[in-house]
Amino acid sequence: MSGINLTSEYAKTIEEAINDKSKDLRSISLKIHEKPELGFEETFAHNLLVEYLKDEGFKVTPSAYGIETAFIAEFSSKGGEGRVVSFNSEYDALPGIGHACGHNLIAISGVAAAIAIKAVFEKHQIPGKVKLLGTPAEEGGGGKILLIKAGAYDDVDVSLMVHPSPFEGSFYSYLAIESFNIEYFGRNAHAAGIPWEGINALDAMILAYNNIGLLRQQIKPTDRIHGVITNGGKAPNVIPDYTSAKFMIRSKTIDELNVLEPRVYNCFKAAGKATGCTEENGTKDPKITLKSKFFDVKSNVPLGERYEEHLKKFGKKFIPRIEQEKKTLGSTDQGNVTYVVPGIHPFYDIKPPEGCGNHTIGFTNAAKTESAHDDTLIASKGIALTALDFLIDDEFAKQVKDAFDGGFHWKDSM
Repeated sequence: MSGINLTSEYAKTIEEAINDKSKDLRSISLKIHEKPELGFEETFAHNLLVEYLKDEGFKVTPSAYGIETAFIAEFSSKGGEGRVVSFNSEYDALPGIGHACGHNLIAISGVAAAIAIKAVFEKHQIPGKVKLLGTPAEEGGGGKILLIKAGAYDDVDVSLMVHPSPFEGSFYSYLAIESFNIEYFGRNAHAAGIPWEGINALDAMILAYNNIGLLRQQIKPTDRIHGVITNGGKAPNVIPDYTSAKFMIRSKTIDELNVLEPRVYNCFKAAGKATGCTEENGTKDPKITLKSKFFDVKSNVPLGERYEEHLKKFGKKFIPRIEQEKKTLGSTDQGNVTYVVPGIHPFYDIKPPEGCGNHTIGFTNAAKTESAHDDTLIASKGIALTALDFLIDDEFAKQVKDAFDGGFHWKDSM
């Protein structure tokens, strides 16, 4: 079964609704692209999207759940209560390179899909509800995790979103990731005069970095550890009494990440003990501060397959699912969402220049092109059609739910 035919009245409504708003969506995308904002600072994008969605007839809650740059936009059908489909709009940028992950396009993809489902509700009176979540700070801040904990997804049956990239597919692997800060506390001393009086916090950081390098030989090929020193001291002739760094660790699944985490933490603790950067030496113990923990993406197979079937009708091509799953990519807080409700996070190709994948300045430039906009609208139609299948097809909805092995009990682990 391949879902709604593109010649059906439902599909025509979706196609027309998105096409009719193309000019508006293009304007919103470019405005967000021209004014990049970092995570939890996306005031301009938040306000722009909130006002547009209000004008489009959605019930909108700005600064939802006490998160200043999050929002909820909802529309319930007069056809009665039914299943609830949700989409996500992201709109945060990367430091220094702007929208190098194309979140200006993700912002409008969620809006387009929500507008399309709203149009079907209004014209065809099918039961159900559509919910668009404005999810800030995907680039490390974990806005969706805060929304999950606050209950934003509690009434949601499925969560669908798309992501621009250099390729197409629903089943590429996203790694689970933990982001944390590490700090060492030593004691100052004159580096030439009385260095023996100092406790060198930089030595601790360098030793920890080397410990991590040695650990890499004994971890899985799918594990990743990377970090940068953010404070290595102030002057070469002063023994540093403070150093700090930002680190990330990744694994194929959240369970594997939870096994890797203590091994990495021990590298930092051992470096502190070896260099004397500990409370028992009159300073402080190493301080590890967890910033966020993104789960791997549990791509719901029926939803992912249905999305690809719809995109094929628009001329898109996909490599086999088994080949997609072999390719390990980045990480996203949509992974956490797919642990509590069935969801997908497909990639779609915006045709960036060769060698200019996500998180490059070349991708930043590609994210503002007319062709990227056109590809975004096609992907938006794909998730809208998939959502509509879920709303009207009881058999398909059952397949989606039967394929889901998560649940809201995962909230406690986030």
